[in-house]
Amino acid sequence: MTDLADLSAVDLLALYRAGKASPVEVTRAVFARMEKAEPVLCATWALDPEGALAAARASEARWRAGNAGALDGVPITIKENIATKGVPVPLGTAATDLVPAAADAPPSARVREAGAVILGKTTMPDYGMLSSGVSSFHKLARNPWNPAFNPGGSSAGAGAAAAAGYGPLHLGTDIGGSIRLPASWCGIVGHKPSNGRVPIDPPYIGRAAGPMTRTVADTALLMSVLSQPDARDHMSLPPAEIAWGALDRDLKGVRIAVVRDIGIGDAARPDVLAALDDAAARFAAAGAIVTPVGPFLLPEMLEGLDQFWRTRSYADAQKLSPEKRAMLVPFIRDWIAPAAAFDGVTAVRGLNRIVEMSASAVAAIQGYDFMLMPTAPMPSYPAEWPMPSNDPARAMAHIGFTVAFNMSGQPAASVNASYTADGLPIGIQIVGHRFDDLGVLQMAHAWEQIRPTQRPWPNV
Repeated sequence: MTDLADLSAVDLLALYRAGKASPVEVTRAVFARMEKAEPVLCATWALDPEGALAAARASEARWRAGNAGALDGVPITIKENIATKGVPVPLGTAATDLVPAAADAPPSARVREAGAVILGKTTMPDYGMLSSGVSSFHKLARNPWNPAFNPGGSSAGAGAAAAAGYGPLHLGTDIGGSIRLPASWCGIVGHKPSNGRVPIDPPYIGRAAGPMTRTVADTALLMSVLSQPDARDHMSLPPAEIAWGALDRDLKGVRIAVVRDIGIGDAARPDVLAALDDAAARFAAAGAIVTPVGPFLLPEMLEGLDQFWRTRSYADAQKLSPEKRAMLVPFIRDWIAPAAAFDGVTAVRGLNRIVEMSASAVAAIQGYDFMLMPTAPMPSYPAEWPMPSNDPARAMAHIGFTVAFNMSGQPAASVNASYTADGLPIGIQIVGHRFDDLGVLQMAHAWEQIRPTQRPWPNV
């Protein structure tokens, strides 16, 4: 029998509806899983077993009364930069003063309203500016497939938690790949929604919150709740009626552009390209029209974005006292240091390169329905490395396949494809037209049906 901690949200809701499982026993099963794995993975922070069990008991009563919500009784973790009322928001760094949040952020509010059982928070690196579990505040997060390796980031704890079976639903954030990259390196589904589809607070250019799960059906279920309106996000999209559960799609005639080289960042490794080529062949065999396309981004776009982000992070660091700045992960201090010499023209030019990147990404998909490409150019890397390059001068080299779609606002999902020779996951990324989140999830769901047989989830 499948452990309750490993059941999908869709399956749990069906069991609750039939009276064959209780939110209380499921919550206890998930905490038992965490108790076993957390000494190794260090994926969580501010766990709240008492509060979660109280919420599970309240959910159990709602199911008995026949007034359960859309996620009632389903366990969920929330990345620690998404505020939950009464819990501090460290932003992954020891430099943050621990002040309890006054209110739930929009994603937290939506899942709480829907009856989900909030287990606690998942970890992230300092200010979310590293693709790893390296943090000056949290313990080092590790990858469940092999704890010597990195879960990725910045949604590091969420990726590890999903792969390890800390319940079915996990909330992450993404400004350059921070949902999709750990999804790829942890072998899960990670959806970066269209910009503004999921209200967040505070919003920022390219920033999105979205689901990290084991199945596309669970991702779609969570999107149906997260996409509800919230006036606090002044950059959010108008509310839309989307049939999130309508995931079946005929692949015949679907036009897919396959991107092996996007033009920026590190080149994809041979095993990553082999996984991509296999995926393209399988889509073609299912009736899709698959067309290879060449690079459409320029290296100076990524360089400009890197300069802009360094400037922004340097400005944030300047608000800290010297003592607080000294607490930051050394890699971040080294990365932002060159920004001390940047002038306003450099920062504006960097922002303009971001605009160019956005325009190029939107132009590249014209004539196609979707784009298919690697999520990351490489599989996972040592757990102790802050970035795949381990080099502050090349800090953004790994986000070439992900970051443009934050800037363009296009929806993009990472879904596992295959594995390296030593058993680490390799994800592929499906990108859609702006606002076509459902289409991306339909394609991801179709991929689940035609991809190679997947390995059992890791047992830490």
